[in-house]
Amino acid sequence: MTPAVPPRPRLFSIAWPLFVELLLGIGVGLVGTALAARVSDAAGAAFSLSNQLAATLFIVFRIIGAGIGVVVTQRLGGGQREAADRVARAALGASTWIGGGTALVALLGAVPLMRLMNAPAEVEPLAVPFLMTLAPAMLGDAWNAAMASVMRAHLRTRDTLAVIIAMHATHLVLALLLMPALGLPGFALALLASRALGVGLHLWLWNLRLGLVPRWRDWWHSPRAELAAVLHIGLPGAGENIAWRLSFMVSVAVASGLGAQALATQAYTSQLMSVVLLFGLATGLAAEILVGHLIGAGALHDAHRLVKRALARGLVISVVVAATVAAASPWLLGAFTHDPEIIAAGTTLLWITVLLEPGRTFNLVLVNALRAAGDARYPVMAGTASMVVVLAGGSWLLGAKLGWGLPGLWLAYTADEWIRGLLMWRRWAMLGWVPHARAARASHRPAA
Repeated sequence: MTPAVPPRPRLFSIAWPLFVELLLGIGVGLVGTALAARVSDAAGAAFSLSNQLAATLFIVFRIIGAGIGVVVTQRLGGGQREAADRVARAALGASTWIGGGTALVALLGAVPLMRLMNAPAEVEPLAVPFLMTLAPAMLGDAWNAAMASVMRAHLRTRDTLAVIIAMHATHLVLALLLMPALGLPGFALALLASRALGVGLHLWLWNLRLGLVPRWRDWWHSPRAELAAVLHIGLPGAGENIAWRLSFMVSVAVASGLGAQALATQAYTSQLMSVVLLFGLATGLAAEILVGHLIGAGALHDAHRLVKRALARGLVISVVVAATVAAASPWLLGAFTHDPEIIAAGTTLLWITVLLEPGRTFNLVLVNALRAAGDARYPVMAGTASMVVVLAGGSWLLGAKLGWGLPGLWLAYTADEWIRGLLMWRRWAMLGWVPHARAARASHRPAA
């Protein structure tokens, strides 16, 4: 007999705290970029390039990060609270090793990484010390990301939002105080302090809301059995993210090769585009949480209906928001620079974003839904070729070889998002995920 599914939160009630949480993170990045740009466009470019490299290194965390929330939600949906807690503890230990290793690479490899990215001569001296100062915060980011994923899996999105508000408010205030005197490293020091605060608040909430108190051993121990389930989802998820991030960094290297002005244009426009994609990203993350619970409870029909509804909403919102930002781009870009050439070039890119965003929404919603249903390998298998050939290869061909510059890069982004998005839609609509969802449900069902 199919088990009864208890009433569950609506998509919007999960999505809006996630949206605010993501918006706060982007907001701090926007403020940091604006403060750096006040020094010079080279400083703004250095700020962006260092953050892109830090994000690329941190993608290694996705090896476990992509699987934590999915496995915990499936365990909870199947009524296995103790198993969910074991996964949470294992994720904390794995985060220590991955976050620490990532920080070490950023600290020791800052100079060769900048040269690999074709950092312009006026950008590299600013970017290298900034990346080195960012390094220690990567460990705090890993701990916070793992603990926040567990909180969200327990549907504690508002509690997680409260932590994020406190963390980003601290970061913003300290950055405003430190950057005028210290420059870019001031932003990194503020980041480190805010991440330490976030870890403390997450530990308090784990105890208060979940009854989870990490033991000393949990901070470094990574039990094989619990991590195996996380890696089953996380490895394919990481593969997809790593393929995308490396392909995207090829395009950033192409932009760097076009000069400091082009790199600054890419930096400012990408910050604004990050705001646009938040709506689709919040919807996708909310769908992942709810789909994971529904799959764990065996409610596959409900999961299918929820994803179609989430996708329809996401497509409408993404187009409206992208068009609004594009229309306002001359004024929005003016917050970063007064260079008319940068503003004109950035406006062109943001109008291309209106075409790009619907394709990206397919990916943001459907890839998360497929992963939550246990179908984590398909997005990697179906999407990697497009990322390598269309995103990376297209960026080089259109941006550098044919001389189209930044518009060529963004047309490559658009083509890649639509190709992968339509492949994900075909997989979901044809129910290719259903056998994986049933297998996941069976593996999480308690033994009789």
